[in-house]
Amino acid sequence: MNDTHRQPPAGLVNLCKPVGASSAKYVYRLRPIFGIRKVGHAGTLDPFADGVLLGCVGKATKLVERLMSLPKHYRTTIRLGVTNQTYDTEQPFEPVPGAKPLSRGLIEDVLRGFLGEIEQVPPAFSAVKIKGVPSYRLAQRGEASVRKAKRVHIASLRILDYAWPVLGLEVHCGRGTYIRAIARDLGERLACGACCETLRRVAVGPFRIEDAVDINTAAPSVVEAALIPIAEVVRRIETCLL
Repeated sequence: MNDTHRQPPAGLVNLCKPVGASSAKYVYRLRPIFGIRKVGHAGTLDPFADGVLLGCVGKATKLVERLMSLPKHYRTTIRLGVTNQTYDTEQPFEPVPGAKPLSRGLIEDVLRGFLGEIEQVPPAFSAVKIKGVPSYRLAQRGEASVRKAKRVHIASLRILDYAWPVLGLEVHCGRGTYIRAIARDLGERLACGACCETLRRVAVGPFRIEDAVDINTAAPSVVEAALIPIAEVVRRIETCLL
């Protein structure tokens, strides 16, 4: 068959983004593998975080909005008794004066207040745009910004382990939820401060970390073989949302 009649690649690649990588730059590495510039992703992961990042190739970029609406599953390690401007490891942790060990029971009680539909203010260091400018740009320049609270849904928060000052959490939530904001607000309610030390996105809807491909270690042929056709992506989305 003449190559000129070959359809351009289209579909989704379930990627495992490593710590330290920019979501956009990591996904753009699909371009030379598939020989196509039209590549995007469904939901940014912060550089300090790792885990599932959905890379959309070709016509599958039209599915980004639907993919972003899928439920998310995270695991995070939160350090209590500290704070900083980013609420993660991008800046040094600053000890909070007077912070002292807290009981697991108290933390569980406070976490229950985060469940369901809640109002959450995005962190200053986030991609939320204020008059067309990303909030993190304003924060980097030291400019104050007023960020509107957004309604988000947190389905569950489960303590995986706890030994002061380190708290391991499992989070199931909906679109637009900032795990760093959960750490920030938890620290405020406990009056001890808190920042995320680690963050892993375990799943986005039916797309799990166990099935994800790491571009850094996988051969291009393996990445190509991991492309999920659009029809199958749509089927999985619809099944997940039933």
